[in-house]
Amino acid sequence: MSASLPRGPRERRSDFFLVAGECLPVVLRKTLQVKELLRSGAVATVGEATAQVGISRSAYYKYRDGVFPLAEGPQDRVVTVHFLLEHRSGVLSALLSQIANLGGNVLTINQGIPVGGVANVTVAFAVPAGEFNLEKLLDSLQACIGVRKVELVLHKD
Repeated sequence: MSASLPRGPRERRSDFFLVAGECLPVVLRKTLQVKELLRSGAVATVGEATAQVGISRSAYYKYRDGVFPLAEGPQDRVVTVHFLLEHRSGVLSALLSQIANLGGNVLTINQGIPVGGVANVTVAFAVPAGEFNLEKLLDSLQACIGVRKVELVLHKD
């Protein structure tokens, strides 16, 4: 398998904790205030919101993806994978079933016309945040009958 695993700080697997707001550092509480100002439309820009609550824009950008109100919770992650599949009946169907069995929800499928007995297929699917191991997922897809190659294209939280 030629999948390269994400290595950036936003793409690492995170553990989640439920923490009372008063236990959070001030900068995290203010980051939540900025997000609420932006969500509600009370301000038009990040600069306005950060100035209003009294934190720097860099502090907001540093923490914005790591803190959210409990009601929001983590969102699904989008994974896009490129496959080289043998052109045989049932291969794509079995692959899609495996994605579903692993908790994935298929968003798009792009398939090229088979050439030389193989077809290029790209599948984008959503998986619940925090509930999957990317390496295990890719290995499981590689193990499907008729799958010759698996390559991670995009992993977005």
